[in-house]
Amino acid sequence: MEPGSYAHLDHDRLGRTGDPEVVFGLGKTPAQVAELLGRLHAAHPERAVFATRLDDAALDAVAGAHPAAELHRTARAAVLGPLPAPHGSVLVVTGGTADGPVAGEAALTVRVHGAHARVIADVGVAGVHRVLGIRDELAGADCVIVVAGMEGALASVVGGLTGVPTVAVPTSIGYGAAFEGLAALLGMLTSCAPGTVVVNIDNGYGAGVHAARVARRTGRDDPRT
Repeated sequence: MEPGSYAHLDHDRLGRTGDPEVVFGLGKTPAQVAELLGRLHAAHPERAVFATRLDDAALDAVAGAHPAAELHRTARAAVLGPLPAPHGSVLVVTGGTADGPVAGEAALTVRVHGAHARVIADVGVAGVHRVLGIRDELAGADCVIVVAGMEGALASVVGGLTGVPTVAVPTSIGYGAAFEGLAALLGMLTSCAPGTVVVNIDNGYGAGVHAARVARRTGRDDPRT
C-alpha cells in the first residue's frame, strides 16, 4: 500500500487478483488523475495501467503529464504502459450506436486486462436480423459483453442464441420511462435466458474485467494470429 495525502494506492492488487488498481476519474481533479496514473505506472512499468471516466480536462492533463499515454476519448479513458499479450477473445455487442462510450470502456478494459476485444455495434432487437446475422461471431468468442439501453432486450436475445458466458451492461440510453437505465437493468436481471450475469448501469469497466478474466482462463492466444 502506497500512502498519499488523498489516495492510498493498492500496489498489491496485481499479485492478489492478477489485475492492477485502476484510477476512477469521476470526482478527482485532472491533476489528481494524472498524478495517480503516473504513480501506478511507476509501480507497474512492465504493463499497462488505466484510468476511466475521464472528462476532456482530465484527458488533457494526462496527455500533458504523460506524453506516451494513449487517450481514448470515446471510451473516456487513458492507458499508460505496454499492453499485455492477449489470451482469449471477448466480443462486445451494442444495441445502438449511442451505447458506444460504455462499449468502448468495456472493450478497452478487456484489452488492458489481457484479452482480445472486438466490438460489433448497432445490432439491437428493433432489427433482430442484425444480431441473428452474427451468431457465428457470438459462438466463436470466449465471453460476450452485451451493452444496451432502452428496454435491454438484446441481452435476452443473445443469451438465447449462445451458451458462451455472457455479461450484460444496461446503459442509461433511453426515453423517460427508461429511468436512466433502470428499465434495462431490471429487464436484464429478470431475463428468461439463463446464464447471463448483469453489472450495474453504464458499468463497462466492471463487465470488461469479468469478461477478461473468463477469457484468460478459457481462451486461446490472440485469435488474430
